[in-house]
Amino acid sequence: MHVVRVALCQVNTVVGDLEGNLGRLVERLDEAEAAGCDLAVFPELAITGYPPEDLLLRRGFIDANLEVLERFAARTRTCAAVVGFVESGRDLYNAAAVCAGGKVLGTYRKRHLPNYAVFDEARYFAEGSGPAPLFEIAGTTVGVSICEDAWNPVGPIAWEAAGGAELQVSINASPFYVGRHVERERMLTTRAADAACTIVYVNQVGGQDELIFDGGSMVIAPTGQVVAQAAQFVEQTMIVDIQVEPAWRKRVLDPRGRAKSDPLPVIHATADPGRDAIDLTYAPTITPSLDRYDEIYEALVLGTRDYVRKNGFTDVVLGLSGGIDSSLVTVIAADAIGAEHVHAVALPSRYSTEHSITDAEKLCANLGIELRTIEIEPAFSAMLELLQPSFEGRDPDITEENLQGRIRATLLMALANKFRSWLVLICGNKSELAVGYTTIYGVDMAGGFAVIKDVMKTSVYELARLRNERAGYDLIPEAVLTKPPSAELAPGQRDDQNLPPYDVLDPIVEAYVEDDLTVEDLVQRGHDPELVRRIARMIDIAEWKRRQAPIGVRVTDKAFGRDRRMPITNRFPG
Repeated sequence: MHVVRVALCQVNTVVGDLEGNLGRLVERLDEAEAAGCDLAVFPELAITGYPPEDLLLRRGFIDANLEVLERFAARTRTCAAVVGFVESGRDLYNAAAVCAGGKVLGTYRKRHLPNYAVFDEARYFAEGSGPAPLFEIAGTTVGVSICEDAWNPVGPIAWEAAGGAELQVSINASPFYVGRHVERERMLTTRAADAACTIVYVNQVGGQDELIFDGGSMVIAPTGQVVAQAAQFVEQTMIVDIQVEPAWRKRVLDPRGRAKSDPLPVIHATADPGRDAIDLTYAPTITPSLDRYDEIYEALVLGTRDYVRKNGFTDVVLGLSGGIDSSLVTVIAADAIGAEHVHAVALPSRYSTEHSITDAEKLCANLGIELRTIEIEPAFSAMLELLQPSFEGRDPDITEENLQGRIRATLLMALANKFRSWLVLICGNKSELAVGYTTIYGVDMAGGFAVIKDVMKTSVYELARLRNERAGYDLIPEAVLTKPPSAELAPGQRDDQNLPPYDVLDPIVEAYVEDDLTVEDLVQRGHDPELVRRIARMIDIAEWKRRQAPIGVRVTDKAFGRDRRMPITNRFPG
């Protein structure tokens, strides 16, 4: 038995920022070298950022990525490094380079390319083939694999272990959705036990458009036990002294029989034989995993922060109505980029209630953020007057209601235009977006980033309560959580006049949208047939609206947009 010191470098890269990514990687590599590490491991496609999408169609991008890889490799010394990049040959490959002593010593090409949900790697990459080399690092034979490879029970981890690997390195850019960390852990513990091999699993962290990467990098022992785990949703270099034990006894006694594989070629990367087993300066530690709503909240904060900063904005502006949705988004924004960079705007109309205005004022006072008030009545009256000749003889209806939302959106966009570096946040939730209870080009759909577009209304309330618990007081005023939700676009208006209660609506939306159940499936599960048909119809006919909505943070395994791709012109009855 001996010890290998490994740095799991959970970094937040930026797609296309090759120079910036190089700086981030070198900083972590230097940290690993200073700690006397034998191996530093970086995420999948860390050179380019993930996912690079159609940047991969540009030859200049591929060439620049290869040049940056060579410069990264030149910075390696006694600590070997595994880093993701795009390799080119006859085709493009999602690849990992093993570097040491100033050179790229060998590469591994991803074998299994995901092409489902948010993934479309088969559009860009060819699958790797042929025997993959192993690497001798600090006296240990190391196998390398990339993300989806680990999910195949008879994939690279299995056959590299059978071919002689004692330690497995898996580099990843695995997008978050609630519960995904538990799924990864379950899979990896099985894979490690099956292969009788320690697995070093390094995941990317950070936001990329609507995708969130949650980190949570792990080391799993050959027993299938998680022995080290990094934090979720934060950058971290986790240094771990890993005890490597001979695996032959477990493999000989495996009741399934010894896995058959020819010995794989071994590239000698570093000559250091490793440390004695009693040297555990960096003993493994486990950062506890987050609970469901803690995960969602941290994903929303990270996604908002990275979208704002990575796209060059300094501040955000949003309409604060005093309702639960805009109150939660305001708090998330303040947590993401600081209260001094958040600008809340009250946009009252003739139908706004006094308590909504005072609730907004109280929230802003609690957070210490700016609240400005712009009365929309002058614009609303002018619009009604302009339209009066055309509307002659017709009663007021939803048309006049929607005018108010569109005026509000116009004012917020004007503020963002004037101050240049402000981004408009919108506050619509998934329940409303699903059934089209939104105003196209209105304040709940028009803007730059939709923070809670993948969060059901019932979960909005849970997240607000969670944030108040963290604060230790009613940061979001209690009245916001208890008053009936309303758009306040007409006298006495409430959401439940147009929709079923959200605790009834949300399960139907989740089943129809996220689980792809049909109307008949839902009726068989005991839901009211008439209500199910009505809700399904509302979801279907709102597809054209959702296509025009801004992107927002993805926290479920089927979000509108990148995940769920339904035709707008569609006559299937549900």
